[in-house]
Amino acid sequence: MDSLIPIFMKIGLSEQKAKDTAKNKKLAPTLESVIDEAKIRESGCDKDIGNLYYKLASTITNEAQPHRAFIVNKITNGDLKTTDQVAAAIKFVEELDTIDEPAFDEASGVGIVTTADDIKQAVAAYIETNKDNIVTNRYKTLGPSLAAARKLPSLKWADGGLTKTEMEAQYLALIGPKDERDVPQKKKKEPKAKKEAASPTAGTASPTTTIAATAGEEKQDPTKMFFEGELAKLHKPGGNKQIKPELMEQHLKTTGGKVMTRFPPEPNGYLHIGHAKAINVSFGYAKAYDGLCYLRYDDTNPEAEEEKYFTSILDTVRWLGFEPWKITYSSDYFQQLYDLAIQLIKSGHAYTCQCTGEEIHAARGGDEGGPRVACVHRERPLEESLDQFIKMGEGRYKEGEITLRMKMDLENGNPQFWDLIAYRVLYTPHHRTGSTWCIYPTYDYTHCLVDSFENITHSLCTTEFRQSRESYYWLVDALQVYKPVQWEYGRLNVTGTIMSKRKILNMVNMGHVHDWDDPRLYTLVGIRRRGVPPQAINNFVLELGVTTNKTVIDVVRFDAKTREYLDNTTPRLMAITDPLKVVLKNLPDDYIEQVVVPNKPRDPSMGEVTVPFTKVLYIDRSDFREQASKDFYRLAPGKSVGLLHLKHPIHIVDIKKDEQGQVQELVCEYENDVAFKKPKTYIHWIADSPAHNSPVQLDEVRLYQALFKHDNPDRAEGGYLKDINENSLEIVKGAIANVGIYDHIADWIRKTGGADKESMRWQFVRTGYFCLDWDTEIDMELANQGRIKDAVRRLVVNRTVTLKEDTGKSS
Repeated sequence: MDSLIPIFMKIGLSEQKAKDTAKNKKLAPTLESVIDEAKIRESGCDKDIGNLYYKLASTITNEAQPHRAFIVNKITNGDLKTTDQVAAAIKFVEELDTIDEPAFDEASGVGIVTTADDIKQAVAAYIETNKDNIVTNRYKTLGPSLAAARKLPSLKWADGGLTKTEMEAQYLALIGPKDERDVPQKKKKEPKAKKEAASPTAGTASPTTTIAATAGEEKQDPTKMFFEGELAKLHKPGGNKQIKPELMEQHLKTTGGKVMTRFPPEPNGYLHIGHAKAINVSFGYAKAYDGLCYLRYDDTNPEAEEEKYFTSILDTVRWLGFEPWKITYSSDYFQQLYDLAIQLIKSGHAYTCQCTGEEIHAARGGDEGGPRVACVHRERPLEESLDQFIKMGEGRYKEGEITLRMKMDLENGNPQFWDLIAYRVLYTPHHRTGSTWCIYPTYDYTHCLVDSFENITHSLCTTEFRQSRESYYWLVDALQVYKPVQWEYGRLNVTGTIMSKRKILNMVNMGHVHDWDDPRLYTLVGIRRRGVPPQAINNFVLELGVTTNKTVIDVVRFDAKTREYLDNTTPRLMAITDPLKVVLKNLPDDYIEQVVVPNKPRDPSMGEVTVPFTKVLYIDRSDFREQASKDFYRLAPGKSVGLLHLKHPIHIVDIKKDEQGQVQELVCEYENDVAFKKPKTYIHWIADSPAHNSPVQLDEVRLYQALFKHDNPDRAEGGYLKDINENSLEIVKGAIANVGIYDHIADWIRKTGGADKESMRWQFVRTGYFCLDWDTEIDMELANQGRIKDAVRRLVVNRTVTLKEDTGKSS
């Protein structure tokens, strides 16, 4: 296929894209045929025209293939000038035997020329209609305005780039350049009432209402991404053509025309951060269009499935805030799947194969991609295949001795047509059906049929299943059952982590991590245990949006989204990981002052706690230096420093050390008898007051760093196991917190029942964001009696994320 690379580059593809396309066994032959039909194999063409040919080859459907040459000719003649026109052309010809050219031209915008002046006038009219909203909400409305403008009839065939440029120019003329009002962080300060605006509904949102729904909200509108981009172009229920019209009639009768989606995980491991995107897409799309979403366990491989995975998956889906309409299992349909396999054999679309796995691989071209050869059993009599398949189900064959394969199309360039296996013999008992079955259907056979049984309208999956789309359609049409539509989007990956189940299990077994819920992993149970809120994960996914491109996001961006959410929702707590004793020599030994500390400065709604202030207190050792310097504003000889929430600063009068020269105690004075002078900075502190149980001992503080040293551990020298950061976990003992921690835990228990310990989160002042670890021990009976100090038996906290660095300040 390397010979195709220079041919593809002649139509404007970059070298890398040409290489990727040449490797694609489905796309490469189609694009080559399009190039030949355009007669440009030798001459090539301009990049803009080549982009149209590529769009046609990469998106044309099976139904439109008979009319491909016609569309190629329309591109070559200059009738189709944009990718939108090519997409419209493909859709128009799908249901036609012969083409009415005038009707084709009208449907695909042929001959319609939208000039720059036309765009300018249409944009001006749109902005005038929405002027008040734009002036009020400024640049936060620009994205929705662009999406809405593209839906205007007068701009349907306009150049998208010119429309964007003109919209930006007119925004600039109306409201001026961006300023501090347009900084994204400012959005969180919008009045909450504005978040209540109704979300647009499927097929009914006008350009004006779309903007009104999004203006003034926080960064994440939970429905926005479903009404723009590729997701906005998906068909409405009933819009997917069937092999028999009555199939759609029955489907619509059953569903009432609702959107139906599903989230179909394999219960053979724990979900990871990539699954958070899949959950948001499948459940979110259904919710946005007032539809329904199944949680369906794809449990067709009993060798790898365990009950703990089923439980964890459902718990995780609910933790993220989604509730399945129904919980189903592929195993619910084993009998139906078996019956349809019998039908597939009888119709000549399946046969029993007694080749070994190695022989099947070789017949498909082997590792070298050689010629494909039909299986020697492919043309065996139907009665023989039927008899053998029934015997397979009766347990009369050994594992690996025989399979049922679908008779597809070996000449097709797509490997998903090379006679896929539908059933195999497996004598492992199933967790739900026991030993009822000794044959199990494969994913390729099961998935599309169960989508059909459940009347799924939009089968949403990631792009690695793109080649499976045609085989998905082939099978449901071969069996003449309802055909859903599959659509693929780019999967989500985060830098600096491993998501492979096999590799994670290997790290668990080798002791590099404690288990699948280790907070250093990006399994969702691990992220949860580390204290990342589900809302932060959802916000992260929604902000990224949905495209067909593979998304690799820097983990720093994920941490920033987590930090942003925690900053708005967590109480502050003065906690110290490395305490240093301070004695205020000018205060009486029995001095006690009750200090009111807000749980969040400048936010009275978060409440407050009362903590003691006494003669003896503790500060963090990092807040002290024995040698003063100009750029250090905390406690040092000759410098005064403020104590958070107290009226007066302190200064050092003596430093006490042990025999090894280590500082053990600072003798200071509380400047309560001199004229107040505001210190340059304030530090946190915790009083020593046994009567108040202060300080509170933290049994363990677990400080997590990145598990791997590099962004792509697999590419590190020696592989991912050699890239593990040996300093990824530091366990601190001897840390302390102020007594406000008891009030926080008591309030959390009253509100939540205390079941999900990781949901008790704090910002440790000037240190980072932390949560209770699951190893924390609390006697809930005592806690519910109000005896919170007695109830807390063991306190273990995890650092979720560090504080955002403030480069504008010195230490």
